[in-house]
Amino acid sequence: MKAEQRELFGESSPVSEAGLFVDLVFDRPLDQAYSYAVPDELTGQVAVGKRVLAPFGKGERATVGYCIRVGTSPPSRAVKAIRQVLDEDALLTPELLRLTRWMADYYLCAWGQVLNAVIPGAVRRQAGKRATVLLEPLAETELPPSPPTLTVKQEVALSSLRRIGRPVEARKLARSAGCGLGVVHELVSKGYARRVRTRVERWSADRDVLESSDQEHFELNADQLQAWQSIEQSMSAGGFQCFLLHGVTGSGKTEVYLRAIETVVSQGKQALVLVPEISLTPQTIQYFRGRYRDVAVLHSHLGSAERGGQWRRIAAGQAPVIVGARSAVFAPATRLGLVVIDEEHESSFKQETTPRYHARDVAIMRARMANIPVILGSATPSLESWHHAQNGMYQLLSLPSRVMDRPLPQVGLIDMRHEGMSRGRFHAISPSLERAIREALRSGGQIILLLNRRGFSTHIHCPACGHVSTCRFCDIALTYHRTRQVLLCHSCGYEKDPESRCPNCDKTSVLYQGLGTEKLQAEIEEKFPQTVVRRMDSDSMKKPGSHRQVLEAFRQGLVHILLGTQMIAKGLDFPNVTLVGVINADIGAHIPDFRAAERTFQLLSQVAGRAGRGPRGGKVLIQTFNPEQPSIALAAKHDYQTFVSVETGHRKLHQYPPFQRLVRIIVRGRDRAMAGLFADKLAAALNKMVPALGRSAGSVVRVLGPAEAPVFRLKGYFRFHLQLQSASSAALHQVLRATLPRLKPPSGVEYTVDVDPLTML
Repeated sequence: MKAEQRELFGESSPVSEAGLFVDLVFDRPLDQAYSYAVPDELTGQVAVGKRVLAPFGKGERATVGYCIRVGTSPPSRAVKAIRQVLDEDALLTPELLRLTRWMADYYLCAWGQVLNAVIPGAVRRQAGKRATVLLEPLAETELPPSPPTLTVKQEVALSSLRRIGRPVEARKLARSAGCGLGVVHELVSKGYARRVRTRVERWSADRDVLESSDQEHFELNADQLQAWQSIEQSMSAGGFQCFLLHGVTGSGKTEVYLRAIETVVSQGKQALVLVPEISLTPQTIQYFRGRYRDVAVLHSHLGSAERGGQWRRIAAGQAPVIVGARSAVFAPATRLGLVVIDEEHESSFKQETTPRYHARDVAIMRARMANIPVILGSATPSLESWHHAQNGMYQLLSLPSRVMDRPLPQVGLIDMRHEGMSRGRFHAISPSLERAIREALRSGGQIILLLNRRGFSTHIHCPACGHVSTCRFCDIALTYHRTRQVLLCHSCGYEKDPESRCPNCDKTSVLYQGLGTEKLQAEIEEKFPQTVVRRMDSDSMKKPGSHRQVLEAFRQGLVHILLGTQMIAKGLDFPNVTLVGVINADIGAHIPDFRAAERTFQLLSQVAGRAGRGPRGGKVLIQTFNPEQPSIALAAKHDYQTFVSVETGHRKLHQYPPFQRLVRIIVRGRDRAMAGLFADKLAAALNKMVPALGRSAGSVVRVLGPAEAPVFRLKGYFRFHLQLQSASSAALHQVLRATLPRLKPPSGVEYTVDVDPLTML
């Protein structure tokens, strides 16, 4: 037994004479397995992939562990016994166990933490199942020599029970046999049937199947056909291949996905499709259900019963097509034949809590392990994926034109430095954009307006003393939400009442400034009183089904102007949208993050792609105070490749991805001095280890920092961060594995490791 296990269990652990032993991992930051004995009464229940209850720690607290090995070889010393097996069926397939083990190694976290994150809480709780009593017939050999005589109705009920061929509820059997419950119960009393206690599904997929509708197959154009033929050849040859499908918005990437999925399903296999924020794009789900009726959906906005039911449907092989958001990459598909990641550049695929995985990269590894193809699709691929395609790691497929030869929308930049604004209070809508909105409304078109800031006023300050209202726990300005009449922190959720007097100088000159979606909606409704306006942001879309209701009303033409945050920029296909307006393109372009320009370009390109998708065409107007900024100017020209050329030049100069691999370590603590001292100690240890491992690692590793994080105080914690850069991810892992286990942070201080971080804030 390892030293860590002796520490946890002590020297007085009881000896077990069991013949079966298991290795368990726990949801703790301890990346090792612990051995336990299996009592005789549990030997028929325990299995790899199931959860068990076992005593853990010196207090022997009953703790849930994941079984990763079952064997007869006894450990080198006495071990304790498990207490209970929690699952009827294994929750983890061998393929998922291999994948999660890789994740623990790559993302430098404990295997048990990964497993606990992979299995939804609804599945762990067996949500969607209810305890019930079923009836099953006894076999002829189990009947007594002279069984009691049955009445005619009882004979009919017994025949129905045997014909069904599986345990059934008494009410359903009575309904099937056309008799009363008393007749059914007599079958048990007379020894022809027995009661079986079990758990059955409470949720049914029938409702979703009824919502689907047949959808026509579209003829592929020349570009789509060329892309599909490359994928088809790879699928016929078999084996792993990663495709990057680069297609402008409206180029028909989804139809290429559907052809590939159709081929896989016809072979009796399952296809996994990952899309960003699936709860915000219900039409995406409907699109797939229109082609394939048995589609399972997995995302965090599902109810517990439905999420548990969908998971079990997938595990049982009843859903050939699985569509889901980030966590759906762990769907328990046992016959996986294809993986598709739509909008592969999206930051929502990155998990920001342990394990800090990127679903795109995990999906690629899953496809590699399963030896199947994977398709990444985007109009604005991430620089990492584009770099891999240029280097031959991925096969690049291009869809340079929209379907039906529709042109990309004309994009105009409105320079807000020179735009004539009316005197008095600030207006979000410039005169040029206002005229365009009126023209679009007159011609019967619909409008989408993007403002990536929610709330009413984004900062509150006193002009007399300069005081800005900030969060009590974060270095972040509070946002005024007029609907709720509250000042709110968008990071930790802290709330306070609106201020009429400055808390610093007690003057009444407090100004509520800045622009959020609430204020934009108020201005639009004031300027266009005869129009129907709807807002989509995380404040207005809290009720289940609210996304679907608003988008369906917009599709039917009942809503004239749809405004909101970035959730309206993705995956929406409305042919009658003739105008898209971006209220402030500069938001996010200048934050202290090396990906800021890339995110700005992607967001502007995505929202611009919502216009002109129908025969009426459309245009886009972008309001900006910095029209020369490359991420804005090149997005207006739909010029992805020039943007990539400019941006990769900056990245290469500063040794950032895709040219170098990156790991970020965040040290945080409520005591600023203690957190800073440990960050210094950690940096010193890393710098000491780098030259010691330099030769064996085979690549240079740079350590930058520590420094205060851009958002220094967050949720009451002071934060310092370090960066490690290297051309080799193996070198980074080697340095970190050699250093981190030797350092234990003081009480009240903790650190997190983020491999391949997407944000540096």
